[in-house]
Amino acid sequence: METKEYIESGILELYVYGLLEEDQNMEIAEMAKKHKEIEDEITSIEKSILALSTSFSPFLSVENFSKIKSQLEIKHAAKVIELKPKSTSNYIGWAAAAVLLLGIGYLYNRQISFENEIVTLEKEKSKLNEVVVSTETKNKQTNEALTVIRDAKNTVVALAGQTVSPSSSAKVYWNKDTQVVYVDASGLPEPPKGMVYQVWSLKLKPTLTPTSIGLLGDFNENNSRFFAVSNTGDAEAFGITLEPAGGSKSPTMEQLYTLGAV
Repeated sequence: METKEYIESGILELYVYGLLEEDQNMEIAEMAKKHKEIEDEITSIEKSILALSTSFSPFLSVENFSKIKSQLEIKHAAKVIELKPKSTSNYIGWAAAAVLLLGIGYLYNRQISFENEIVTLEKEKSKLNEVVVSTETKNKQTNEALTVIRDAKNTVVALAGQTVSPSSSAKVYWNKDTQVVYVDASGLPEPPKGMVYQVWSLKLKPTLTPTSIGLLGDFNENNSRFFAVSNTGDAEAFGITLEPAGGSKSPTMEQLYTLGAV
């Protein structure tokens, strides 16, 4: 420790007051011998104390002053207060709370992620189910169409395109015994929005008598374009017209797309 720091530390005052341990007193005495500044500082402190005591007790003898001083020093000796380190429990508590919050946040994010994954999987499952149902429906329609086409008992009636749509065509598969009628409408164009194809069973003699046997509804959704319509037992011809959605009571001959005799 440098001389200046030694003087400013306050240990010399304690030395003059006689409040140090013996080894400390010896250390200061040695320092005073080696350093003139320390010796002068001790002398200055002693003079200050003497002057102070004289000003307050001008008639007090040195002997009595020493006795009173000793008693005061004993009575009012500074008590050493042990400084205890601050408890770390508060810091630990805050750290634990922070970790807990981080953990909750992580779990919450994971839960949201899992929920999103579940929603995605449910959507994919729903789409897959739709594909499966659609495939099953198509397979059913295809098998049904093949069964009808291959049935030797069915009379096949070819329907040719008419003036409004010369390129159109269709086929009617009619079982005269069971009176079941199927229509292959793959040769017809998609109907305009708000319109629907209507199938007619026709009696030609003595006068033209049309009877509606069904609508080709959900035309765009039916990929096979193969439709089952109502039964009929006495048809001489079949025709298909384009009618407003819901169909008509009588055919609109200006919208006759296909026609064919049995």
